[in-house]
Amino acid sequence: MPGRQSRRSVLATIAALPLTGALSACESGGGDTRSGDTSSTGRTVSSGHNRKKTRITFWSALRGSQEVVDAFNRGHDTIEVVFQQIPSGGQGGYAKLSNAARAGNAPDVATLEYPQVPGFAIDGVCRDLTDLVSEELRSKLLPQALGLTTFEKRVFSVPLDIEPVVLHYRTDLFERYGLTVPRTWDDFEDTARTVREKTGNRRMALFPTDGDTHLAAFAWQAGAQWFDTAGGAWNVSLADAPTRRVAAFWQRLTDQDLVFMNPVESRQSDVQISDGLVLSRLSGAWDAGAQMQARPGQKGRWAIAPSPQWDPADPGVGTHGGSTFTVTRDSGHPEAAMEFIEWQVSHPDALRARLSSGSSSQYPAAPGLVDVGRKAFDRAYYGGQDIYTLFEQEAHKIRPGWTWGPRMTATGRIMKDGLARASGGQGSILGAVRAAQEGTMPDLKALGLSTTQRST
Repeated sequence: MPGRQSRRSVLATIAALPLTGALSACESGGGDTRSGDTSSTGRTVSSGHNRKKTRITFWSALRGSQEVVDAFNRGHDTIEVVFQQIPSGGQGGYAKLSNAARAGNAPDVATLEYPQVPGFAIDGVCRDLTDLVSEELRSKLLPQALGLTTFEKRVFSVPLDIEPVVLHYRTDLFERYGLTVPRTWDDFEDTARTVREKTGNRRMALFPTDGDTHLAAFAWQAGAQWFDTAGGAWNVSLADAPTRRVAAFWQRLTDQDLVFMNPVESRQSDVQISDGLVLSRLSGAWDAGAQMQARPGQKGRWAIAPSPQWDPADPGVGTHGGSTFTVTRDSGHPEAAMEFIEWQVSHPDALRARLSSGSSSQYPAAPGLVDVGRKAFDRAYYGGQDIYTLFEQEAHKIRPGWTWGPRMTATGRIMKDGLARASGGQGSILGAVRAAQEGTMPDLKALGLSTTQRST
C-alpha cells in the first residue's frame, strides 16, 4: 500500500490505492478470473457450444438498466453482462459499493453520479480508464461531460448523460398573470416580486434547503470554482466571489418572501408543485421526464426555457444531475467492461432500450444520440415543444473546468444542515457555504491530501 507522501500530488492521490481498508486491489491487483458457472462472481461462463463468454457484473440504480443489459446481451456473443439493481446512492447504493470494494467483491461496472467520482477514485474503487477510453469514444462525448470525470488528464469514469440547468415554468399561470419568461436573474427577481404581489400565496420558485447540488449549479453558472487541483493540491474555495453573489441573490429573495424555502424532496414540495403554488423550477434537463411521470394531470401546462443569465453576452450554465459508469479495480476483465460501457453511452440501441422502460428526457453525454431521444420523446406534455433542441443548446453553454471535491457527500450534508437552519432564521445561505468549507477540510487532510483553503 502506498504511504502518505506518495499521495501528495493530485495525480498520485487520485490514481493511488486507498490509504485504509483492505481492498483486494491492494493485494492482488485484480478481480476474480475464475472460469465456469459455479459462482455469481465468476467472470466467464460456458455457452452450450463450450465457447466461453466473458461474464461481467454491473450494478446500477438507473431506470432502464435491465432493458439495456438485455439488449446488449442479445447483440453480443463474447460478453455476458449480469445486472444487479441496487438502491440509489443516497439510499445505500454507494455504501454497498464501498463495502463490496473493501471485501474485494466490487462489480466490474458501477454507476456513479458526477460528484461522487473523485471520492471513489481516491478510495481506489475506480480503475484508471485513461488507456481504455478509445479516441473514437472521446470524440463522441461532449467535452464538458468527459472533463467532469477527468483529473490531471486521467479518466476515471465515463459519462452517460449531462444535465444542464433549465427553467421549467407553468405556461398557464404565466399567461394568467401576464408574466414573461425571465432572461436574466434581474428579470427573475422582478418576476418573483410580481408573482407575490399579484397572487399572495404563490411564489415564483423554491430555494431548496436540501439543494446543495442546486446551489453548486447556480454558483458554477456564475463562474465559481469550489475545488481545483492547480499546483498539485486540492484547493478549496466554496465561498468565492461568484458564490457570494449567488448566495446574496437568493438570500435577498428568501428574506423578502419572494420564493419558498423548504426541502425539494418532501411532501411540502410535492404539494407546492401539484397545487400550482410554484410557477417555475430550476433543475436539470432530466427533471422534464420526472415531471411527466409524477404529474400526468398537468400535461400541456409546462414549458422549458433557458436558465436566466447573469450576463447574456457571456452565457453559461451549470449542471444538476447526471450519471457515469466506472470500471472498478476489482474487475478481472476491464476491457470487456469498457466495451459494455462504451456501448451503453454511445450506441443508439442502448438509448432506445433505456427509453423503452419509460425513462425519458435525460440529455445524453454523446450528442450523436440526441436525435434518438428527440424521436422517442412524446412532446404533448410540453405543448409540442422540442425540448431536446433546447437541451442541446444549453448543454453547449456548460462552463468547462468545474471540479467536484473529494468528499461531496460530507460537504453536501454540512451545507444542507446550514441551509435548513437558514430557513428558520438561524443563519444564512452564505453561512451554510462557509460551514461546508470548514467542515470539508478535516476530511481532505485525513485522506493525506495536500490542500489549500481560501477564506472569504
